[in-house]
Amino acid sequence: MLDIKFLRDNPDVVRQNIKNKFQDHKLPLVDEVIALDAENRAIMQEADALRGNRNKLSKQIGGLMAKGQKEEAEKVKQQVSEQSARLAECEAKEAELAEKIKSIMMVIPNIIDPTVPIGKDDNENVEIEKFGEPVVPDFEIPYHTEIMERFNGIDLDSARRVAGNGFYYLMGDIARLHSAVISYARDFMIDRGFTYCVPPFMIRSDVVTGVMSFAEMEAMMYKIEGEDLYLIGTSEHSMIGKFIDQIIPEAELPYTLTSYSPCFRKEKGAHGIEERGVYRIHQFEKQEMIVVCKPEEAMMWYNKLWQNTVDLFRSLDIPVRTLECCSGDLADLKVKSCDVEAWSPRQKKYFEVGSCSNLGDAQARRLRIRVNGNGKKYLATTLNNTVVAPPRMLIAFLENNLTADGCVKIPEALRPYMGGKELLVPVK
Repeated sequence: MLDIKFLRDNPDVVRQNIKNKFQDHKLPLVDEVIALDAENRAIMQEADALRGNRNKLSKQIGGLMAKGQKEEAEKVKQQVSEQSARLAECEAKEAELAEKIKSIMMVIPNIIDPTVPIGKDDNENVEIEKFGEPVVPDFEIPYHTEIMERFNGIDLDSARRVAGNGFYYLMGDIARLHSAVISYARDFMIDRGFTYCVPPFMIRSDVVTGVMSFAEMEAMMYKIEGEDLYLIGTSEHSMIGKFIDQIIPEAELPYTLTSYSPCFRKEKGAHGIEERGVYRIHQFEKQEMIVVCKPEEAMMWYNKLWQNTVDLFRSLDIPVRTLECCSGDLADLKVKSCDVEAWSPRQKKYFEVGSCSNLGDAQARRLRIRVNGNGKKYLATTLNNTVVAPPRMLIAFLENNLTADGCVKIPEALRPYMGGKELLVPVK
């Protein structure tokens, strides 16, 4: 959410940013919020004047009463009563206008970084760099669920009967591999100086609207019926929410946290052949990293975060690339974002396995997360990035470590988490 003062002083910048994000339907909101802001400030000035005048009149009443001038005092009391009534009207109007302004400001997109490429959607994202050599083996790579089934590692039919589409049972070595990847990712991030955390898996509505846009909320979040609680779609939600209404001593920054959680998503509009199996699902587990820092350190941490994901995938012999998200592909709160994509030998292309984002002070403004630097308070900057999110990550792992005879190689880094196994052998 933008600072209303910034919008008031830079309306053309805000309009151009909206155009750069191909959200022209939001352009009228700029003039609307400016008009509401002007009305609100006028009401606030009137209310301040009424309060000041009421205080003066109240003092006069005491003086008049002391002099025995009761009639004059009653007249002044009447003025105080009238001004108090008007003040109450002003305060009610002020609250009404403030709520209208907030609701509009919540949907006006954050100002994107100047380095973000301008493009309408994810088809115009820009490749930054490749890491590792993509290989297409001289044998056929089966679909990922077929690979898992050879190990008796997945049961989608039972999951459909129990929970419906978009759920799964992982079994045996595949389930163990899933847990091994999560445990390895946890220790990988701890070794890089991040503090491990297991957060709440449900959050209140004020945290939901603090960490994401309304469009994302509608498309992603599951609401707990009868309670002010939502299932998290990623642990970033509750991790950033941890700092709601906090004033953080500047000396404590940065906070660098890595968190584990199950994640729950509606995945509205998820269709297509590559979304069969465990590619797009309603429930998965994830290791996340988040940073709360000073604004001037944000881009340094942004680059460190995506590099962590690249390094983890390369340690498991999976080629990856980074992709700069264009303006139209950025969620409204984001300043800058890049995706990490893993190589799929079967598809002969890359697919998304993680996303790194700098959100500037947007989440901090919504959640009132402030920093106290030598008596001067300012909003913190927040960033997040996926460490690893199996079981989707398992697709890349299985395809890139599959051998011609159907076995799956276990990279050295993962073997301690797999009981020392170097190879998984299919049972079918």
